[in-house]
Amino acid sequence: MRRTIIIAEAGVNHNGSTELAKQLIDAAAMAGVDYVKFQTFKADQLVTKQARQATYQAKNTGTERSQYEMLKKLELTPDQHIELVAYCKQRDVKFFSTAFDMESAEFLSSLHLGLWKIPSGEITNYPYLKRIAGENQPVILSTGMSTMEDIQAAISVLVKYGTDRQQITVLHCNTQYPTPMEDVNLLAMQTIAKEIGVKIGYSDHTLGIEVAIAAVALGATVIEKHFTLNRNMEGPDHKASLEPQELKAMVNAIRNVEKALGSSEKTVSPSENENRIVARKSIVAAKFIAKGEVFTEENLTVKRPGNGISPMKWEEVMGKTAVRNFQKDDLIE
Repeated sequence: MRRTIIIAEAGVNHNGSTELAKQLIDAAAMAGVDYVKFQTFKADQLVTKQARQATYQAKNTGTERSQYEMLKKLELTPDQHIELVAYCKQRDVKFFSTAFDMESAEFLSSLHLGLWKIPSGEITNYPYLKRIAGENQPVILSTGMSTMEDIQAAISVLVKYGTDRQQITVLHCNTQYPTPMEDVNLLAMQTIAKEIGVKIGYSDHTLGIEVAIAAVALGATVIEKHFTLNRNMEGPDHKASLEPQELKAMVNAIRNVEKALGSSEKTVSPSENENRIVARKSIVAAKFIAKGEVFTEENLTVKRPGNGISPMKWEEVMGKTAVRNFQKDDLIE
């Protein structure tokens, strides 16, 4: 059975608080995810002082302040990272983070996490891609706001500078928070797999859990989903995030879908085998048939149960002679 990697995206929903980040880790561990992911950045390295917030950020924060002002309050220090890595080990869930600038990439490299996430906004950042590729470790590449050409170009840089193509997983993604259902275009995920020849997944920013579950049914090997302790908290991403009980429901649903997908071979399952006798039919006597009488369409019929001669042998039975007397409804033998 294929097991989907489920990443619970804490992102910046810790609001800069170590204690809140630990509570998010607790919730992720209780939900049964594989990774809990944060975001590593230096506001000074990430944005100019004048860069404005995205429309959804301004709406969700209720302010018109700059991206820099917003992000500065959401940074995690190196010491906070180290504390959270240790706490994840304690809670038996893997710590993971996305670097948004070169300095942060260097820091994450020192943590030896063994896995890299390239966010949608960095897919055209050549120096950044080159730096990540040099780690020669598995890479998860988000593709929001991207064309197929953008994806191909980014993968070319990764492969050129050291990443094994087999270690790349491309996540279909839409970066609107929340993503309108009509903009999801989930089938594009399969196009990526077919045309680029990489493992695929889905980074979900829709409300609810159904699209992430559908992505697993369509072949996603990785699912990433934002979560929070409470959607009413202050911050840019809380409103488009799952709450803990919803995250757990998503994980349970994905694990059930994985079981349900099966092997692709059409067989009789163990659980339904006993129903074959109950639900299928056999050739039986439609009325009393004397020994030596010829079987005809007038004296035979088909009824349950299915533990006698299969009706598929109807033509073989026609014209044969009864070896004994048969009462009405007796199985023909």
